[in-house]
Amino acid sequence: ALAWARASAKCLNFNSMLILLPVCRNLLSFLRGTCSCCRRTLRKQLDHNLTFHKLVGYTLALLTAVHTIAHLFNLERYNQSQQATDGSLPAVLSKMHLKDNKWLNPIHSNETTVEYVAFTTIPGLTGVIITLALILMVTSSTEFIRRNYFEVFWYTHHLFLVYFAGLVIHGIAGLVRGQTVQSMAEVNPHRCAQYLTQRDQNCTHNCCKDPEFGSIPAESWKWVLAPIILYVFERILRVWRAQQKVVVTKVVMHPARVLELHMQKKGFRMEVGQYIFVNCPAISPLEWHPFTLTSAPEEDFFSIHIRVAGDWTERLIDTFQSETPRIEVDGPFGTASEDVFQYEVAMLVGAGIGVTPYASILKSIWYKFQQGDQTLKTKKIYFYWLCRDTGAFAWFNDLLASLEQKMAESGKADFLTYRLFLTGWDTSIANNVALHFDTATDTVTGLRQKTIFGRPMWNTEFAAVAAAHPRSVVGVFLCGPGALAKSLQKSCHQHSSLDPRKVKFYFNKENF
Repeated sequence: ALAWARASAKCLNFNSMLILLPVCRNLLSFLRGTCSCCRRTLRKQLDHNLTFHKLVGYTLALLTAVHTIAHLFNLERYNQSQQATDGSLPAVLSKMHLKDNKWLNPIHSNETTVEYVAFTTIPGLTGVIITLALILMVTSSTEFIRRNYFEVFWYTHHLFLVYFAGLVIHGIAGLVRGQTVQSMAEVNPHRCAQYLTQRDQNCTHNCCKDPEFGSIPAESWKWVLAPIILYVFERILRVWRAQQKVVVTKVVMHPARVLELHMQKKGFRMEVGQYIFVNCPAISPLEWHPFTLTSAPEEDFFSIHIRVAGDWTERLIDTFQSETPRIEVDGPFGTASEDVFQYEVAMLVGAGIGVTPYASILKSIWYKFQQGDQTLKTKKIYFYWLCRDTGAFAWFNDLLASLEQKMAESGKADFLTYRLFLTGWDTSIANNVALHFDTATDTVTGLRQKTIFGRPMWNTEFAAVAAAHPRSVVGVFLCGPGALAKSLQKSCHQHSSLDPRKVKFYFNKENF
């Protein structure tokens, strides 16, 4: 089983080198900027960083299982060879060099057990620690734990420090050994094996000499050194940036327990659709949570909208209702939404609070119209917002109303088409809408566009966009749940033409 153990160890080293790279967010933001002139499909790969991180994590777990099981078989065979008295080659080799450091079999006594070797040697003990750390990290990363007990996931995931420390130390003791190069030249195993088992005391053949063995050099540190250094610089940059003073200039509490924060920070620069990590030391000094920026790059502040989605967000909103605590900010970091102005036509789909990146985009468009920006490549935007309750519409109404008015005044009323979908309602809301059906504005939102009850028929929506823009490249952007992502991605494939001169839909999804 040594081949299985060694092969899986090589693959473990390779995947351990990759696991940190997808979470170096500053590196990804830098690459996104440098890839801005590259093909769209190349930039899109950066949006799958967390998916790639999870895939590498599962691969590590699988390879660890293979490596551990293979070495358990190896130790059992080492033990059997040490105890054997039949004069076989494994038995003979196990008895050689027991008093010096040139041995092959790590088990030197008949009283030694496999369990004793596994828990008292450096490779055995570090292997147990690495495996336990990996099991805890993988199990606490499941969606159920991550969504409902984020603190468990967050703190447990920092066992990666233990994992990498154990990985570097794991091979130092050299438990797995091989014949030295010099000994190989003198006592070739293919030529001399029979002499080792059949020789007598008066043997004078060159092969009668005992082979000598040495440890195989540890290699893990060579694989992980560069990613660890890169990640350390990443963390230093993030800590330094987090220590810069953040001034909260405005606090607004919207319906449906949505908190809006306006902040200022020296040297802060952003692009549309980017996100930041927020920490509130009064709640937890170590917890950082991602929030999409809802402000535009043209504004002299940056803002976020926070909806209650767990213990941390609930405590933060409760704290801001009584006082203004100190806030630390790290970022901004790039996302798929940065590319929205690279498309002639854009379809923006937000579910609930997932509308936040599009608030930034629509605000930026509003400022571009005000400034008469002629470089805007985008000619048409379709905006879809799905909400479960009417209160969620309230904080976004003012922006949509302003956009409606500004675009009508500038003669570009057709630039933005938005559709609001209420997916949860009761009888009283339905009756109220029926009574005021003929009014100019919607009774739910107060906007000119009527709210639609139910979910969108995506095939119909995509077919209409394809018919209206038969030769355009359409960017479809989503900030919402995975089930909706699958539906949109399927629609993108179905309605994209095989003819490169006709309509093409490109799917982009926000990932934190």
